[in-house]
Amino acid sequence: MTLKGRIARSAFAAVIALGSGLAQVGEANAREVRVYSGRHYNTDRQIYKKFSQDTGIKVRLIEATGISLVERLKREGSSSKADVIILVDAARITNAAKAGLLQPYRSAKLDREVPSIYRDPQGRWYGLTRRLRVIAANPSLVDVDSIRTYADLANPSLKGKVCLRKRNNVYNQSLVADQLVLRGEAETRSWLKGMIENVSQPYFGGDVSLARAVSQGICGVGIVNHYYVARMRGGVSGPKDKALADELVVITPDPAHVNVSAGGLAKYAENKKEGIQLLEYLASPDGSQGMAGPTYEHPLKGYGTSLELKKFGTFRPDGVTMAQLGANNAKAILLMAESGWK
Repeated sequence: MTLKGRIARSAFAAVIALGSGLAQVGEANAREVRVYSGRHYNTDRQIYKKFSQDTGIKVRLIEATGISLVERLKREGSSSKADVIILVDAARITNAAKAGLLQPYRSAKLDREVPSIYRDPQGRWYGLTRRLRVIAANPSLVDVDSIRTYADLANPSLKGKVCLRKRNNVYNQSLVADQLVLRGEAETRSWLKGMIENVSQPYFGGDVSLARAVSQGICGVGIVNHYYVARMRGGVSGPKDKALADELVVITPDPAHVNVSAGGLAKYAENKKEGIQLLEYLASPDGSQGMAGPTYEHPLKGYGTSLELKKFGTFRPDGVTMAQLGANNAKAILLMAESGWK
């Protein structure tokens, strides 16, 4: 085997083969699809396994952070064995497309199942699940009735009570991009200035640690993805986190900022037909609900069915497209830095 061949094979040494009786890498005539995924939920594997059982197509999965996967794809270039790329957040998948890591394609099924707001106009990627950026509040420290929108976090009455995740978090970058689209640069700058002036605690590294801090009274209010609180309430991380989450008031702005996890076909996909078939399956009502349900996300259409999500109530998307979030990512990062968001 040539050096290039050994490198290509070693790239999949850590692959997780899903489904029963899967073929070995390189086995002739095996139908398979190779997935690089920035989603690292064990429950996703059950969806891939069901896809394999229904179609006979083997799924080979590599999971890593989104940034790591993008850098890996760039390094691998035309030697990459990836067929499908799945990333979390509209900006990440948009940036991957801009970097030439995805290829455009058309699918009548995907065009039908994925609302236009949740897919790339050029057909390079499609949304698979939805998540909301919500406000978590401690009712003993703040007047929850006075907080209804993201803009309210700039109210001087919240001085010293707002907590935020670090600036490098892509979820917050997309929230700021969302506000840029809706409110324009001047209003977004003003909102950021007021909100940052209300921050007193160090910036947090994760949504869960921020939610805990709000519940414990270290902060009065903060911004998190909805499913983190839902998982805590569902007991996923244990009884202590459940008790903390139960003390929080979750405020879903109306309309709400919606983001997605999304998938696209890798530029050098060898199993293009199978890759498209997998993406069609994941975006279908059963596939989207199957991915979203166990992680407390929302499917592409309708809402999550868990008791925890039902308690949050329904939501109304604010109409900003995922493509717009990606297009405004760089500007959002600049404004965040200029505002003092650390």
